[in-house]
Amino acid sequence: MAGNLPSKRSVVRTLIANIVVLVLVGLSNITLAQESVQAIEPALVEQAAADQDSELSQQLVDEMDNQTSESIAENRLVLQALNRLKIYNTNLGRVVQDQEREKLSLESQITNFGDVERDVVPLMFEMIDALEVFIELDLPFSQIERSTRVARLKSGMDRSDLTVSEKYRQIMEAYQIEAAYGRNIEAYIGTLEIGGIERRVDMLRVGRVLLAYQTFDGASTGYWDRVSAQWIEADNSFRREVADGLRIARKQMAPRLLELPVPAAGAAQ
Repeated sequence: MAGNLPSKRSVVRTLIANIVVLVLVGLSNITLAQESVQAIEPALVEQAAADQDSELSQQLVDEMDNQTSESIAENRLVLQALNRLKIYNTNLGRVVQDQEREKLSLESQITNFGDVERDVVPLMFEMIDALEVFIELDLPFSQIERSTRVARLKSGMDRSDLTVSEKYRQIMEAYQIEAAYGRNIEAYIGTLEIGGIERRVDMLRVGRVLLAYQTFDGASTGYWDRVSAQWIEADNSFRREVADGLRIARKQMAPRLLELPVPAAGAAQ
């Protein structure tokens, strides 16, 4: 049997030969792998560069998109501002036109003011004179106050510091005061000559219908007679009525119907 078994040396040679083959095959595979890597590497580099270029392009696109959005927003704001400016200018134009019309109206009024003033001033003098005559012919009440008011109106007409409108206002105010006397009742203390002696008495004015007096002790009662333009002493039947009228005027008594010595309409006229 020893003659049939291979020798140790042949076995070793076989193993060595196999190892060499394996090594050569491995080296061949490594070489192929290296060659494959060397062949793929440029493509990978090119792909990486392409990816980088694509990323840069996307960044540029994003930046341009943001700039476009900002530009659109800015343009929208500018358009809104222009629209507001147009509305303001349109309104301002209408205001200017109205001011021009007002200016023309004022110029016309100023031009005509001289003519109006020349007509108004004589009329105001006539009104003051008429008021003075009216007071002289009216019931003789509050004569000092009313005469002083007329004198003040006359002196005011010669004052340079008062405008024509202010002078006219004062005259109308005096007329209004006189008109109010005919719509109220008044009690005040005055001085009259009774029996040749000046005495302080209670005065009762009922509108412009009646002006009566009564002494403080109630002993004498009288009224102003328009026809004779003098004081007439009334009988005792009117003493209580005048006394009640004084209390009503001073709000010391509730209003009631009074029987007073009022001249007849024909006589008063």
